[in-house]
Amino acid sequence: TFMANQHKGVWEHARRNALADARGGIVGMGSIGSLIARQLEAFNVEVIGFTRSGRNSSKSMADFDELLPTLDVVILILPLTQESHHLMNRTRIESMKFGATLVNVARGAVGDTDALIDALNEGRITAGLDVTDPEPLPQGHPLWSAPNVIITPHVGGDSSAFNPRVRTLIETQL
Repeated sequence: TFMANQHKGVWEHARRNALADARGGIVGMGSIGSLIARQLEAFNVEVIGFTRSGRNSSKSMADFDELLPTLDVVILILPLTQESHHLMNRTRIESMKFGATLVNVARGAVGDTDALIDALNEGRITAGLDVTDPEPLPQGHPLWSAPNVIITPHVGGDSSAFNPRVRTLIETQL
């Protein structure tokens, strides 16, 4: 909304939901999910991690549907597998808390694009997507014009920090 207002030259003050004191769920608690959790905790976010096994003090995916309606933010950072394909299906998207945010930095097909578009158009949720299904997202696709979404072209890890960190990782592994 603020970006759209900027382009229109409109100054509209509005109170928005804060990240501070929110409850966030991270689906996929590998190295990146764990890093995201630590960063969110610095903002006083109550973080609940979800994994298949419930290891390392995360919750098992068996608990996900029960806790999903209580989450203000849901971050997807898990591999695309047969089990995770459309993990965020219509039923789960509709069960999200009104006004919650879905962030997908995993793979586009972890979410049901049609259900996501419907929820965005209804104003039920907001979303941040670094991945889409299909990818690349074709010109004219309805996701481009859906409200309440920020889309980046799968560039989440592609920054000036990438090469030095990969070099360090490879050196450590060697």
